[in-house]
Amino acid sequence: MSEVVFQPVGKRTSAAPGDTLLDVAQAAGVGLSAVCGGAGVCTDCRVRVLHGPVSAANAVEQDALADTDLHAGLRLACQTVIEGDGEIVVDVPPDSLSAPQRSQVEGEEIPLTVAPVIQVSDVIGLPPSVDDLRGDWERMQGITPSDWQVTAPVLADLPGVLRGHGWRARMVTRGQDVVRFLAPKAVPLGFAVDVGTTGLASYLVDLINGETLGIAGATNPQIAYGEDVMARLTLVMRDPKGASRLQTAIVAGLNDLLHEVCAQAGVTASGVLDVVAVGNTAMHHLLLGLPVDQLGSAPYVPAVASALSTPARELGLDVAPGARLYLPPNVAGFVGADHISMLLATATPDQLGVTLSLDIGTNTEVTLNADGRLWCCSTASGPAFEGAHIRDGMRAADGAIERLIWRDGELRWQTINHAPPVGLCGSGILDAVAVLREANILTITGAMQRGHPGVQGENHDIHYEIAPADRTGHGRPVVISRADVNEVQLAKAAIRAGIKLLVEQAGLAETDIDRVIVAGAFGNYINIENAITIGMFPPLPPERFQQVGNAAGIGAKRLLINAEERARAGDLVRRLHYIELTNHPAFADRFSQAVMLTPDPWDE
Repeated sequence: MSEVVFQPVGKRTSAAPGDTLLDVAQAAGVGLSAVCGGAGVCTDCRVRVLHGPVSAANAVEQDALADTDLHAGLRLACQTVIEGDGEIVVDVPPDSLSAPQRSQVEGEEIPLTVAPVIQVSDVIGLPPSVDDLRGDWERMQGITPSDWQVTAPVLADLPGVLRGHGWRARMVTRGQDVVRFLAPKAVPLGFAVDVGTTGLASYLVDLINGETLGIAGATNPQIAYGEDVMARLTLVMRDPKGASRLQTAIVAGLNDLLHEVCAQAGVTASGVLDVVAVGNTAMHHLLLGLPVDQLGSAPYVPAVASALSTPARELGLDVAPGARLYLPPNVAGFVGADHISMLLATATPDQLGVTLSLDIGTNTEVTLNADGRLWCCSTASGPAFEGAHIRDGMRAADGAIERLIWRDGELRWQTINHAPPVGLCGSGILDAVAVLREANILTITGAMQRGHPGVQGENHDIHYEIAPADRTGHGRPVVISRADVNEVQLAKAAIRAGIKLLVEQAGLAETDIDRVIVAGAFGNYINIENAITIGMFPPLPPERFQQVGNAAGIGAKRLLINAEERARAGDLVRRLHYIELTNHPAFADRFSQAVMLTPDPWDE
């Protein structure tokens, strides 16, 4: 038997030699489009096999696919046959999915004055004459060319703009650098993006009034090379071309989002004059092409922690020639600019009393503000809440069970878009563990009560059936196994142990926390009471919790539209006291206690 991993859907399933990838995808509930029913005619089921034992491209594929597609490694899933045992990793392009995945890009915003790093000046040029044969740049009224730094690609726009608009233009500058010449009433645009380990969230912004003109989200294409940060770092350290492949993938993903948000606004990407990207330290380094070997081993030191501003075009972004990419400072090897962005967006450093802020993802960053004293840490919560490493786990797409409750002695569930269930996304996985614990089907240690009628299997295959086969979209039951519960226990224990250690560092108790800010795509969908039930969060009154959505993305927008926010980011990094959990003397003890499925696991 082989294990097939479909990325970026995040679905793992077993398959036998002789099965086609389309058969396996459909059986696993992966929504590959195949209008022709697998005859190889429609070419909708295009995929890319990254590695694993499969058949070579056959005559049907060679006739149906262009040479450029074949050269790029594209295959037809209906024609690609599994030929042996081992892991097969399949990259599914977005346009091959019949049910596009949901992406969380919205978040709560705090009003902010628009004062970007760019300046806009409306200028007039003198028409040339036989008596004035100076260059267009030298004939600009009120401007001394020697006062400005301008490059040839930027100057290339000036003659056409002046002649097309009555010798008027809009000059966009950054300090003494000229960024772009625009038509007189054209709007300078900015592009902000949150580069998450799993997902991307992007925003197109009017840099005059701060209005958001377009929003788009997508899965980080790097996930095809590894579901978490350490897997990608390992790839780079083992493969000399790994870093280049990861950088190419993320730049392509950002360009796709850039063109998508520009299409929403009816503009072109060349009108984007400033870019802000936030991400954890590894994502930051992989985007910039910086070395990451030192991030993969203790003491996990970044190549650079300071804020950076670099020409965006040099990285391959399809923006204006004079545009620059700004990345806020990093804190440490596993607390990056995305967490700084999230803290700015939620005003965490300005809160009175005791505030706990979490950005939940594959890595969960946690900051505690105790009366102005700031401590932070990063917890390796892993990809379980993204649906990875879970038997019937998947990301948030049609048919994913996202909510569960126990009513009248039975489990009831709700799926995304009310489609027939095909798996469990992150919020559904958390709900399943909490509900089964409350129903005493799970013990405090995570074991399943074998005498319960819903518990099935033997030995290492103990599981609970959530949705029976006759009600699912693929004809197989959707289950949660004992191994799945263990994955959740490890993920939530890492988060809770991090919280506990920060609270102890401040000389406080968890009950002293006045408010808990929960950010991140997954954090926005979870049921807080269920998170408390399984012990992921302290047992505080529900009104103390605030779910704010993608605060890192909102923070990136703030850094785009207000230059002072960039200075605040630098000040915030200097105030944060970073706690490295991997070598903290109490972490192992706190982690082992936090594995228990109880709101208060501590053995003081």
